[in-house]
Amino acid sequence: MGDVCVEVWDDEKPVQWWTLVDAVVVAHQPHPDDPARHDIVLGAGVRSEESFFELPTAPRFELFAGTTTAAASAGRCSGVDGLFKARVDPALVPMELIGCEPSEPLLAALRRPRRSERDWAYLLVLDRHGAVMASRTVGLAITGARPSVLGGTLVDITLTDGGDDRPSLAARPIWAEWYQGPPAQPNMWAPYDSQGRAAWLDLATRAWRVPAPRPDRSGGEHHLDGRFVTDVPGLHCAIAEALLGPGRYYGREWNAFKDCLGGGFGVAPPFTLTWHDSEVARRALADVVEAPEDGLSYFEDIVRLLERCGVTVVLR
Repeated sequence: MGDVCVEVWDDEKPVQWWTLVDAVVVAHQPHPDDPARHDIVLGAGVRSEESFFELPTAPRFELFAGTTTAAASAGRCSGVDGLFKARVDPALVPMELIGCEPSEPLLAALRRPRRSERDWAYLLVLDRHGAVMASRTVGLAITGARPSVLGGTLVDITLTDGGDDRPSLAARPIWAEWYQGPPAQPNMWAPYDSQGRAAWLDLATRAWRVPAPRPDRSGGEHHLDGRFVTDVPGLHCAIAEALLGPGRYYGREWNAFKDCLGGGFGVAPPFTLTWHDSEVARRALADVVEAPEDGLSYFEDIVRLLERCGVTVVLR
């Protein structure tokens, strides 16, 4: 089922959020007191957005498939077992740094390998031209070092904990693409699935910050190629490409997109956006809801937001 968000509601609003990571249906059967309902057993990783372990007095549970910011409703249930209990922290996962140049700052760190876990550094990912593609924060607690498998004077270093800010496997081909330099052709993100497109947006976010963005421009007509807008990350890839060009950033979900429309990201309303093949996104995102109370799909919500911010939207 992918990731499933569990919202815990009191009488009026959601008060807790849980994410079931890589959820799999293990078993299901009719509920003994109501055959129209089912008891479903899921196997999943569990991530809590907050450290809540107590239920409201009269809770109800809403389920969403996908992210909490743009998720399709997956129904509701009257009870959940197995979430509200303390869990053991996951074991640390080391990180191997292969082929490090033994510069003096690095040698100084190796001379005192048992550093505090509060010491940290940025691990910068560079493209072939030396530009920063991405950055990750890593702890500098060093387990060990040895001559590198790459030979020469290089060293391989083991960090005690690589942290949880690691790219997914889906990011590997994206990073390989961007390693050659920022994308210069449109729709290079289109062949990837939702996870790959999200990784594409990660790199586009970094590319927007460096160098500093140019002053905003307004007016004119922009054309959005909607043929490949089949999910939320694809929508934001396509909008950024329509407004700014390949590999650029203009938000990655509803709130960030609203911030971009407020200015400071290269293009600001008023302008005209002609959305070609808009029916592709309308159908693909029909069940993706940002704000359940208004009943609009993610596609409809984005169009409404654009129009409220002064954009003339032409759907074709």
